[in-house]
Amino acid sequence: MDPVSLQLGTKNLWSLLVRLLSKDPQWLNAKVKFFLPKMDLSSRNKAEDATQGVMLQLNRLYTQGQATWQAFIHCVCMELDVPLDLEVPLLSTWGHGDGFPSQLETGEESQPESQLHHGESWSCGAGGGGLKRPHQSCGSSPRPKQCRKQQLGGYEELAKRYLQLLRSSAQQRYGSRTRRPGQPLAFHQAYIPPILQWSRATAPFNTQEGAILGDPKAEDGTEASILDLFNTKADKGPRVTVLLGKAGMGKTTLAHRLCQKWADGQLDRFQALFLFEFRQLNLITEFLTLPQLLFDLYLSPEAGPDLVFQYLEKNAKGVLLIFDGLDQALYPHSSKDTAGPEAPSPALALFSGLCKGTLLPGCWVLATSRPGKLPDCLPTEAAMVHMWGFDRPRVEEYVGRFFSNQLWQEAALAELRENRHLQSMCAVPAVCQVTCLCLYHLLPSSCPGQSAALLPTVTQNYVQMVSTLGPRGHLLPESLLGLSEVALRGLETGKVIFSVGDIPPPMMAFGAALGLLTSFCICTGPGHQETGYAFTHLSLQEFFAALHLMASPEVDKNALAHYVTLSSRWVLRTKARLGLLDHLPTFLAGLASRACCPFLSHVAQRDEVWVGARQAEVMQALRKLATRRLTGPKVVALCHCVGETQEPELASLVAQSLPCHLSFHNFPLTYADLASLNNILGHRNAPIQLDFEGCPLEPHCPEALAGCKQVENLSFKSRKCGDAFAEALSRSLPTMGSLKKLGLAGSKITAQGIGRLVQALPLCPQLEEVSFQDNQLKDGVLLNIVEVLLRLPRLQKLEEADLIFLLSPPTKTAAELQGASDLQGNASQRKEAQSRSLALRLQQCQLRVHDVQELIAQLQEGPHLDKVDLSGNQLDNEGCRLMAEAAAQLDITRNLDLSDNGLSVDGVYGVLSAVSMCQTLAELHISLLHKTVVLTFAPKQEEQGGIQERAALHDSLMRQMPCELPPHSTRIRLTHCGLQAKHLAQLCRALGGSCRLSHLDFSGNALGDEGAAQLAQLLPGLGTLQSLNLSENGLSLDSVFILTQCFSTLQWLFHLEVNSESQHVVLRGDRRGRDQLAGGPLPEFPAGARFSAFDQRCIPRSVCLRQCLLEPLSLTHLCETLEKCPGPLEVKLSCEVLSDQSLETLLNHLPRLPQLSLLQLSETRLSPRSPLLLADLFSLCPQVQKVDLRSLYHTTLHFRSSEEQKGEYCGRFTDCALSREHVEPLCWLLSKCEDLNQLDLSANLLGDDGLQCLLECLPQLPISASLDLSHNSVSVEGALCLVKTLPSCPRVREASVNLGSEQSFWIHFSRQEEAGKTLRLSQCSFRPEHVPTLATGLNQALKPTALTLTQCCLGLKQLTVLLSLVRWPVGLFSLRVEEPWVGKAGVLALLEVCTQASGNITEISIAEAQQQLCLQLEFPRQENPEAVALRLAHCDLGTHHNLLVWQLMETCARLRQLSLSQVNLCDTSSLLLQSLLPSLSELKTFRLTCSCVRSEGLAHLTSGLSHCLHLEELDLSNNQFGEEGTRVLMGVLEGKCWLKRLDLSHLPLGGSILAELTQRLRHMTLLQSLRLSHNQIGDTGAQLLAAVLPWLPELRKIDLSGNGIGPAGGAQLAESLALCRHLEQLMLGCNALGDATALGLAQGLPQHLRILHLPSSRLGPEGALSLSQALDGCPYVEEVSLAENSLARGIPQFCQGLPLLRRIDLVSCDIDDHTAKPLAASLLLCPALEEILLSWNVLGDEAAAELARVLPQMGRLKRMDLEKNRITACGAWLLAEGLAQGSGIQVIRLWNNPIPPDTVQRLQRQEPRLDFAFFDKQPKAPWGT
Repeated sequence: MDPVSLQLGTKNLWSLLVRLLSKDPQWLNAKVKFFLPKMDLSSRNKAEDATQGVMLQLNRLYTQGQATWQAFIHCVCMELDVPLDLEVPLLSTWGHGDGFPSQLETGEESQPESQLHHGESWSCGAGGGGLKRPHQSCGSSPRPKQCRKQQLGGYEELAKRYLQLLRSSAQQRYGSRTRRPGQPLAFHQAYIPPILQWSRATAPFNTQEGAILGDPKAEDGTEASILDLFNTKADKGPRVTVLLGKAGMGKTTLAHRLCQKWADGQLDRFQALFLFEFRQLNLITEFLTLPQLLFDLYLSPEAGPDLVFQYLEKNAKGVLLIFDGLDQALYPHSSKDTAGPEAPSPALALFSGLCKGTLLPGCWVLATSRPGKLPDCLPTEAAMVHMWGFDRPRVEEYVGRFFSNQLWQEAALAELRENRHLQSMCAVPAVCQVTCLCLYHLLPSSCPGQSAALLPTVTQNYVQMVSTLGPRGHLLPESLLGLSEVALRGLETGKVIFSVGDIPPPMMAFGAALGLLTSFCICTGPGHQETGYAFTHLSLQEFFAALHLMASPEVDKNALAHYVTLSSRWVLRTKARLGLLDHLPTFLAGLASRACCPFLSHVAQRDEVWVGARQAEVMQALRKLATRRLTGPKVVALCHCVGETQEPELASLVAQSLPCHLSFHNFPLTYADLASLNNILGHRNAPIQLDFEGCPLEPHCPEALAGCKQVENLSFKSRKCGDAFAEALSRSLPTMGSLKKLGLAGSKITAQGIGRLVQALPLCPQLEEVSFQDNQLKDGVLLNIVEVLLRLPRLQKLEEADLIFLLSPPTKTAAELQGASDLQGNASQRKEAQSRSLALRLQQCQLRVHDVQELIAQLQEGPHLDKVDLSGNQLDNEGCRLMAEAAAQLDITRNLDLSDNGLSVDGVYGVLSAVSMCQTLAELHISLLHKTVVLTFAPKQEEQGGIQERAALHDSLMRQMPCELPPHSTRIRLTHCGLQAKHLAQLCRALGGSCRLSHLDFSGNALGDEGAAQLAQLLPGLGTLQSLNLSENGLSLDSVFILTQCFSTLQWLFHLEVNSESQHVVLRGDRRGRDQLAGGPLPEFPAGARFSAFDQRCIPRSVCLRQCLLEPLSLTHLCETLEKCPGPLEVKLSCEVLSDQSLETLLNHLPRLPQLSLLQLSETRLSPRSPLLLADLFSLCPQVQKVDLRSLYHTTLHFRSSEEQKGEYCGRFTDCALSREHVEPLCWLLSKCEDLNQLDLSANLLGDDGLQCLLECLPQLPISASLDLSHNSVSVEGALCLVKTLPSCPRVREASVNLGSEQSFWIHFSRQEEAGKTLRLSQCSFRPEHVPTLATGLNQALKPTALTLTQCCLGLKQLTVLLSLVRWPVGLFSLRVEEPWVGKAGVLALLEVCTQASGNITEISIAEAQQQLCLQLEFPRQENPEAVALRLAHCDLGTHHNLLVWQLMETCARLRQLSLSQVNLCDTSSLLLQSLLPSLSELKTFRLTCSCVRSEGLAHLTSGLSHCLHLEELDLSNNQFGEEGTRVLMGVLEGKCWLKRLDLSHLPLGGSILAELTQRLRHMTLLQSLRLSHNQIGDTGAQLLAAVLPWLPELRKIDLSGNGIGPAGGAQLAESLALCRHLEQLMLGCNALGDATALGLAQGLPQHLRILHLPSSRLGPEGALSLSQALDGCPYVEEVSLAENSLARGIPQFCQGLPLLRRIDLVSCDIDDHTAKPLAASLLLCPALEEILLSWNVLGDEAAAELARVLPQMGRLKRMDLEKNRITACGAWLLAEGLAQGSGIQVIRLWNNPIPPDTVQRLQRQEPRLDFAFFDKQPKAPWGT
């Protein structure tokens, strides 16, 4: 008998297993090959019979170890038809660890004879290293010369035998691949070479080699074949080629293909080929020499390794080393290191030596990598080749070879050709292979077209593949989850190769059965080998990782969002862990698709609701990303993710959120990338501009843009675009119907490619501009292009090289355009289409002065010109003057360039005089240093008609609006002209003739202090400027003081900005208006129109001195100068260090500056004494309002104006290193302040000692609002010190301390002595010994105190001790405890705690979900006689239950409120309440909400509550009672005649139950609040309630929302509600009431109504108008909601208004601009409005203008919501203007309005209260208010 079977003692089971496997030896061979990749099956045991062979193979599997044997047994039972009587004992004996004998667990395999024979798989990414003979260490010792001489005779023979062995081993490996069961015959033959494209220009190849291998050119954009990878003329130095391709492009497959070709003799130029994978080399922890890498890790020579290596060195040109996965290499090699052949180094260092030629010089190196940052070791001359995957012919060829059956082949091709999206996915070879596998299984059972419909996304391809490959037609959820857990764990730890112990045996068997795992031998060092396992492709591991995240109950759904991130595609090699999560978010998004819900539900074994919740988390995370501003790579990644979700709404959100100008720079883009982008753009409404600059582009990727109607401007700028790219683009252009501008610049496109494009362009009649710049086109080609393109009807501009043709459409075409759909009814657009636009360039034509007159004459006779460029000629001063003088008559619309024409300083005067009367001049820029002279012109008055028309929309906001636009302003820039003080008088005379001069720039000259003084005298003669730039003129601080005096002489001057370091000196006018906002494409408004919000009387003047040396003398001079300046005045200073003396000098002058409103010292370091100096300012300077000192570097002082009354003071001294020694002097100085409103001492170094000192001084500090002591290193002892100190501070009303990461410490005060105090302690980590101290401090408080303890480590026992120790003479004590154990303790345990209270408990509130227990205690403790009697009569103390009831009756005798929320009320607890409730004679409120109670418990509860006859409030809402339980609870209402508030919302109130309820309601005559929302009572229930409402005379609030009430029930309710005279709150939303009900309500609206809610009530304009008329003038209405009704033009219109209205909700009411004016007028009649909700309507700029007009008059408004409307940048700008006048407004929401992102940024910088974000940001109130 076999020894193993004897050891096992399972002779019969062993025999049965041998007999079973003898029937299928091929399957057994495949499994042995999988688990023992080193084993050579072809040459082993040929003499044995089949049974002996099976037994031998089983022996080897068994001796491999326990994990391998268990996995094999699971494979047997999973894949083979094993009888049940055999399967059960196999799994029970050997399927788990118990059946494996311990004495054999350490059985080891004999030394392997071959290495790295990989298991076959579906993936193109599977692969391994090389082959290994028995271990023989190489390179570990020096090679003595004598030894080499002795073996010299066998030198050639040894090398020849090794090379033959190397080739035969490769032939054996690549020639033995057999088809697996279930795989198509052509599976292993379906190899199609992908697209290869040279990326970097390399040296041309040898002509001799080129003749053999073809004739490719090594230029950018040139496609290459596989054999072309080794064509280069580099005879010397390194020959390195890097193959770059994204995941799934087939890099590893290509590496193995080269090995196979070499084994077959097709790469005969190479004598030796070695293949290594970095993912395996990463496992080697030892340093290696190159011989060890080649021989110990790959294949060892039979003898003489040193001589073999010597031969390889001598013949290195014939050696090819392939390194796969360079992007996965770890431990980057420093470029400074050098290693010789005998110096052990890391694997990457050896690779570096090979690349640099220091190792094996002359050899060939091929590396594959994902694109991104590559190691520095690669030489700069290395050839870069991009691998792009498949184009359409390659996809079809691959499919044709994959399917050997002709019918299946035709069916598969038909599916692909009919589904363009499936074709785009198949551009990635790995996905193409998965798709073919899926089609292979789907086609036989599907109708034509159905198979492709099941594969809409990459993720669903993988889902379908896993589903169809399942054993016996079904999937095991446990196996899928187990394997997915292995995948995720590997990705998170950077592991892609697993050992046998990493994967549980059942999961190993499952992965092997489905071909999801591959196996191979791995070497962790010389002589150390083991079997490794990996997913057949990294993307498959990512798919399974995503599956685990989505389907595993062990993964919290809230954690899913952390995995939804976007990769920038730049793989950083410097990390010690691989970046393996690139595609995980894509698969997560794909699994979030609704189509994957059944699959996930099956895997998770949960219902689809559970799965849907997890999918919703992923979708929400994607929505957040959709609204962010993303870089190009992240936009592409997001498009892939969103496309995988198949959610049109999400795709639309992404599409609308994209910027109107989308740029992609310097990263590779594939066909699949652009296809995903096109898919998203299909959901976009607005046009978009796409720019691709420097991006390596797949040659056929433009085809992915076919049919994209949203692209208006398309531009490519890349040296990597060639003729193939142009041809692909030519096929897409005719389908892009909105394309107006096409740019193709800087490419390698030749005449052939341009010819293809030109043939396609006539099919694009909408094109307006075409650019072929920098494409190296010859003149003949260029003329052909012009000839063809001139026929385009709308083409206006064609650019090529240095020539620009500006064209206009012919008359015939213009006439045709008049009938075009986009120009109908728009005369201005038709006129614009007919206008001609031309440019003239005469550069470097040697034009002189005498040519000017003739040139001017020619230009006057010619057409209107857009640009005239005369730069580089010899016009000199006179010629430039003549051209400038004639410019006004030449009708130049844009600019005139006279640069580089020999202009001098003397000529500048002439040019200035010449242009002084030019009406259209917008800017003159002269720089003699840079030889620049450019005149820029503004459009004429008739061309500004559109501007005037837009501006007229908002004339109601403007103080004045002239009937004609005033002349525009002019900017004169005389920079770097060498101007000195002596030139200023003549310059100003030349400038004085212009009445439109607004901006004057003298920067970069040499005016000096003398010039500044002279200019100060001359400025009044230049009129009203907007800015004057004197930068870089050598000005000192003396000049600054001179210029400061100009504030009193120049009315236009408001701002002086000086930076001594950068020599920046600028004088500006008012910038707070529209000019600052309109930094880009914001709407233009008349220059003469001013807004009331920016009246000069309200605009402060400012002096800003940056990086200036502020000595005491300078500050004195500055302050004396400022005393004469008009106010209000802001002074902003900065210097490196400000001494105490300088600071004191500055502060002492402040009382003499009454006009000062702000003093700021930014980026200025002050001394540690400065807080004390600033604190003393409150008493020294009465007009100071706020002192803000942060980190001793930023100081801001705010001042009151002389007109303002004396008021509150605020002080902030944060991060100033204040410690215990500073506290007393600081408090003494602050105590002199009369009314200190706020004091902020956060982020200092007070500690517990400083805190104690401060608390002792607290009664002397006149703080009236708040004290902030956060981040001061306070401990628990400090918090207890606060508790102890509170009684001595009578004005303290609230204190809160959080000692967790938040580290907050706040004390709030009131002006008068407070009747009660609130204390909140969070995360204080109390120990048991702290509880008595806490109780002692609380006992000293003689006034009512509320204490909240949140996560303070206060356990059940400590809480009991605290309750027993707190004793007051008299008063109320409220305690709120928030601890995790509260949610788990249960009602019974929490009530038991209450028995230890030393006072009477008057309120108990338990909320398990919030982990809260709230108690209110009353002191002194008093007995209730009724409770005493009941306690003595009914309590038997013999049981714990009765004892507990007795104790609760004692402590809760005066209980008035019992609230239980989100509790699980067990039968024991309900029995306790049944016994306790009758004794609670003072109980007024009982709440049981959102809880779970059994039917027995309900009976107990009903019994107990039936005795509580004095209840005033009963809340049983949102419970899971069921209809029968609700019926039982109706008994509680019997006899409750004192009830005032009843809430039965979200309960099943059926017909009979509701009838019983209405009968009970008739007796509740004191009822004030009735809430029955979301009970679906319908019209029948409404009629029953309508009948009982007249019996409720005190009713003040009724809520019947969401009850399915229709017009019939609504009408009866309206009639009855009219009788409820005291009704204040009426909520009937989410019912289909209709206009009839609204009319009824309007006729009898209660006169005391405060709140009216009718959202989603199917109201129309008629009903809304009737309600608004009825509401008009109601004196008590505070809130109105008519949201989600189709009001259209029936919006509320008031004549009298609502004086107390605080909130109006008109969300999604179809409100448009037609109702804007009456709406704004109505809102203006509601002076108390705080919140206006108008989101999701169709409001435009007209509405925005009206709202902006009324904003300043709404003094109490805090929030306005205008989300999802049609407001453009113009309307947003107007809102910003109006917002500036309403200081109380906190936020205006403008998300999802058509406003460009760049405009959004400028608007937010100017006015942060404009909120454009997807999520609502509630702004904090400004500090100091």
